[in-house]
Amino acid sequence: MWKNTMISIAKTFLRGIYSCHWISDNTRPNRPCCWFSFLSFVSILALSWMYVCYIAFNDRTDVNDQAFENLKTWVNWYMIVMVISAVLATYCLLLLVFGLLHFVIGEPLNLHWLHKVFLFLGLLTVTMGTVGVCIEWEKEWKTVYMSFQATAPFLHLCAVVALTLISWLVFKSYHKAQPSACKVFIMMTFMFVSAAVFLCPLAICSPCITNNLPPKPSLVGHRGAPMLAPENTMMSFRKSLECGVVAFETDVQLSKDMKPFLMHDNKSNTFLRTTDVKKKFPGRDGDRHTNFTLQELQTLNAGEWFLRTDPLQSVSSLSEEDKREAENQTVPSLSELLLMAKKHNVSLIFDLKNENNSTGFHNSDSYYTTDTIKKSGISPDKIWWLPKEYRHNVRNISPGFKQVYNVVDEMNADGGSFLNMEYSSLSAHEISDLREKNVSVNLWVVNERWLFSLLWCSGASSVTTNACHIFKNMSKPDWHLEPNKYMGIWISADVISLLLMFGLFLWQRKRNRVSRRNREEKRRIPLLNF
Repeated sequence: MWKNTMISIAKTFLRGIYSCHWISDNTRPNRPCCWFSFLSFVSILALSWMYVCYIAFNDRTDVNDQAFENLKTWVNWYMIVMVISAVLATYCLLLLVFGLLHFVIGEPLNLHWLHKVFLFLGLLTVTMGTVGVCIEWEKEWKTVYMSFQATAPFLHLCAVVALTLISWLVFKSYHKAQPSACKVFIMMTFMFVSAAVFLCPLAICSPCITNNLPPKPSLVGHRGAPMLAPENTMMSFRKSLECGVVAFETDVQLSKDMKPFLMHDNKSNTFLRTTDVKKKFPGRDGDRHTNFTLQELQTLNAGEWFLRTDPLQSVSSLSEEDKREAENQTVPSLSELLLMAKKHNVSLIFDLKNENNSTGFHNSDSYYTTDTIKKSGISPDKIWWLPKEYRHNVRNISPGFKQVYNVVDEMNADGGSFLNMEYSSLSAHEISDLREKNVSVNLWVVNERWLFSLLWCSGASSVTTNACHIFKNMSKPDWHLEPNKYMGIWISADVISLLLMFGLFLWQRKRNRVSRRNREEKRRIPLLNF
């Protein structure tokens, strides 16, 4: 009695969620299998899109910065996309689970029209998102491809578990199928899918499946430590020192009086995102850096925006003392950073944001920046010279600078041995080959543990990061397996799955025979009574 009541309640609940009919409805659903197939398709797409969003989280600032450049207002658009994607994926997966439970308990798959509308909206959302990535953010597909090197072994195990769980539904359909052709089709399809799942590790090539783990990459503070303090401020660089960085990465521009200062944004509204220029200099918030003297720039507040916008969702982890210090940061000069780098024996690498606008070496950012570096007294080998304009002139003036390149062919033609490239520009094999040739490889910008672990296994010399405080505590990659050990896990999982599926197949066959026998006996009883 109690058992039947619970089953009845469960059926009512599932029916209400899936079809919005809390009372049993005997009307025949309209194409239930087609709609269930559509639900499965949208669920897979939504889950895949959520995976893409999770992987692209490493580069979320690209989206937010581009949006700010266009709208002139800071909104964390990427987090909005993440929340919408998570809600969509959760909704579709829960609906799919309810549909499977309907199938198990024998309830009709009568999907309500409102769910159908939401599924179409979900399909439209995923389609628009995918098209947007293809048009505006195509490079991110390289990141997704790289992620499979980190996640493929685990995705394989998840696929094996899912295949094993679903197999009993397949076997149930197989035993109930009447024409022999249907049985053959069901079993051949299932065997093909199973073979693909069981053998897919043959196609998995991950640098973290190795016998020889390379040394941990060194850390370079991207604009300091922008998760712990406002970017490109002295507090930010001091915080990066606490992470043990080997170099500061920054952006150098020239003020009206030809003094190098630190600031990333360099188009219209240069100071609008990271300072209070609108409040301090009304009507001049759209001016470029060449309209401000260094003295004027250093009156700007470069920290309040960080607490207000929380660009990397890290402000809540700061102490009250750190928040007070962050709130009072100013725009630093290059000379200030050079003194800190010299004191702590840390290297410096930077972009010159407006070098292309120069009309000759002695009027260029390179000239004034080089002159400032020489006057600071820092050891020349602590300067990683990245700007390619006027490289020859700079090398003649300061031959001790380490010349850094962002194109392999240019480095080879110049006889260099130091690369600074975007993390997705080189494959694990290319990084390994470069390291064997004693080429130092610095990759930017790496913010997520999975990506840092993957590049660690690949052999990167160093990475430029916003998350130095996270990586400094990592003593090993998130996962690393010897090939023989991984093969053992792979084969064991496949064998266990095969044994379980064989057992489920026999169990379903036995149940089907018992069910058929019971039906035959029920037919005989009226005949005997007659």
